[in-house]
Amino acid sequence: MKRNRSGGIITVVHGATIIKGFLSVLVMMVLLFSIIGVMTSLRPEYRLSSESVNAMTDQISGKMLYSLLANENHYFFSALPEGKSSSNITQQVLKLSANISLDDPRSLLGRELPGFSIFDSEILVAGEGTNYTNMPYESSPPNDVLNDEREASIQNLDGIVEPAKEPVKTPAMTTDGKKVVYIYHSHNRESFLPYLKDVTAPNLAYHSQINITKLGLKLLQDLESKGIGSSLEKTDVQANLNKKGLKYTKSYQESRSIAVSAMDNNRDLDYLIDIHRDSKRKKNTTITINGKQYAKIAFVIGSNNPNPEKNIALATKLHHAIEKKYPGLSRGVLKQGGKGNNGVYNQDLSGNAMLLEVGGVDNTFEEMYLTIDAFANVFSEFYWDAKEVNVPVTEKK
Repeated sequence: MKRNRSGGIITVVHGATIIKGFLSVLVMMVLLFSIIGVMTSLRPEYRLSSESVNAMTDQISGKMLYSLLANENHYFFSALPEGKSSSNITQQVLKLSANISLDDPRSLLGRELPGFSIFDSEILVAGEGTNYTNMPYESSPPNDVLNDEREASIQNLDGIVEPAKEPVKTPAMTTDGKKVVYIYHSHNRESFLPYLKDVTAPNLAYHSQINITKLGLKLLQDLESKGIGSSLEKTDVQANLNKKGLKYTKSYQESRSIAVSAMDNNRDLDYLIDIHRDSKRKKNTTITINGKQYAKIAFVIGSNNPNPEKNIALATKLHHAIEKKYPGLSRGVLKQGGKGNNGVYNQDLSGNAMLLEVGGVDNTFEEMYLTIDAFANVFSEFYWDAKEVNVPVTEKK
């Protein structure tokens, strides 16, 4: 407003202000359309995709959202199993904004240290003594170690090279000749330091003859003795990789084609068991039960499997069954994946596919055979119980 000389009030319209506002709106619209244009013209790998959104929302659990709501209305805390959550808003906001969890010290350095991401696993069900400092991991061997001509000399083989065959009793129940379990080894040359002369480093524990396949043979014998028809894959996956000039990281890709072929040739196959050993040392992979030393066992779930629910459920049931009969033997159900890991482990082929880590580089066959016996006992009970439940009522009569 402005007064003229006679005292009247006149309205001064600032044309410049109107033009300035119009130009501001125009600039904002141009900027908005430019940003949209850039985003839609980006190459697919650089676009904001549903995968990116899923990665962000993976950090937000249903429990966390419910806890946030309960902080506003405390009545909702009564619906949580443990009542009021011990975590507070600060912890939750810190996890969402910086992806730092005060319950997991790895989150402080996991993205800062090169190569640290290979240990970025998750404990789904913890076994006795299992924590983020002793998670299983498999170290990749140097290329020359996987060459047959450069293998270490072997030692300490007396009486333990082959699983001991006990007299087979006729089992009460059988699968009538059907092979329902498929046993294989994606890392079939994983070996053990007690049998490799002058070898002390875990990432050098590989051998073409004395290796993890002995455990597969033992499990085959155990399951067959309990009436569960099984087949053992004898393909040398590492030899195939060498012939094709492929790196060790392609092991699961190679074993996948073999497993798929086995499934195509035998429609009765119901369970797929891939047996490995850990690279951790003996203190983390061994336990004494009733005066005998057993190699600990762990169930590994691929975090990149798009539908892992059945795999997790199966592993969890077997973990609890093992813990009931052999307390402390199972290290738990552990999720692995991310950069540096396959992250699927062929578990997308079947909800009944599992990856077992039996023992570590320092364990002996005697210790590992005891563990295979224990797993076979638990698995056979689980298998026949499941069959009994699934038998139609008319057949039970």
